[in-house]
Amino acid sequence: MSTGPQRREATTGEVHRLIAGPALRGERLDRAVATSLPALSRSRVQALLEAGLVLVDGRPGRAALRLKGGESLEVSVPPPAPAVPEAEDLPLTILHEDRDLLVIDKPAGLVVHPAAGHARGTLVNALLHHVSGLSGVGGVLRPGIVHRLDKETSGCLVVAKNDAALQGLQHAFQARTVVKTYLALVHGHPPVSGRLETLHGRHPRDRKRFTGRTRTGKPAITTWRVRTLVHGAALLEVGLETGRTHQIRVHLSELGHPLLGDTLYGGTRKGDARVKAVQGELGRHALHAWRLVFPHPRTGKPVRAEAPVPRDLSDAIAALAPER
Repeated sequence: MSTGPQRREATTGEVHRLIAGPALRGERLDRAVATSLPALSRSRVQALLEAGLVLVDGRPGRAALRLKGGESLEVSVPPPAPAVPEAEDLPLTILHEDRDLLVIDKPAGLVVHPAAGHARGTLVNALLHHVSGLSGVGGVLRPGIVHRLDKETSGCLVVAKNDAALQGLQHAFQARTVVKTYLALVHGHPPVSGRLETLHGRHPRDRKRFTGRTRTGKPAITTWRVRTLVHGAALLEVGLETGRTHQIRVHLSELGHPLLGDTLYGGTRKGDARVKAVQGELGRHALHAWRLVFPHPRTGKPVRAEAPVPRDLSDAIAALAPER
């Protein structure tokens, strides 16, 4: 594989167009890109893959994809993110705010903090504009961020305004005194309630995914109860006793009831025509951080925040409701 004359400059950075030669047949995509573009570190290549900036025959590629030879690859390399995120006047929906913290209703599609491919337009950029002096709280790259939500997940997210609040909130999450309740629209009709307790670690063959089917890892505990049964799906109220990356998505998928619209954990490969049509309209995985209850880091009194069910999710539920 070589860049040849097809490398060009782009307004957002560099774009490399490559052809996978015979020598790379059977090679993993991430290794092939790192070998062919030695100026990029392995971690940089992984970040580009996770951001969907490496295309194989015009479609985003997975790191573990094995090349057959002859594929057309396009690697877009954006300029490095600024060392210090910039404040931006972006809209925020605030569920609770006081001198120590605020709770945001994060919309689906909003990235929490700057990363490869998302240097601007993130929640951190918006927070820096909204909260004076936030840049020094907990580090410049993720100021005030106590926990995170996936880009496609909507709902409650708490942010600390000062170091004392940050430390207090981090302790509350670590001590499991934070009650986190999600709403999840899943395929099929699972048992009316249940509890899953597994270990949680990286998937052995796909580094973008996690799994509970592992012999090593951290404990992960998820509970659920069914709120509503609809056509081909169920709306669940999900509780997290731990907070591992992708935990709900992993547990529900491995239970056999993945989130509607979850492309990473199999949610788009299930369902009849009606369910698939709803997934197409939804355009994301069906997970909403509905309620957050935690002790205030200064007073110890409970803070309760609840994010209304977003329109896209309520429309999906309504579209699958049994006809009367």
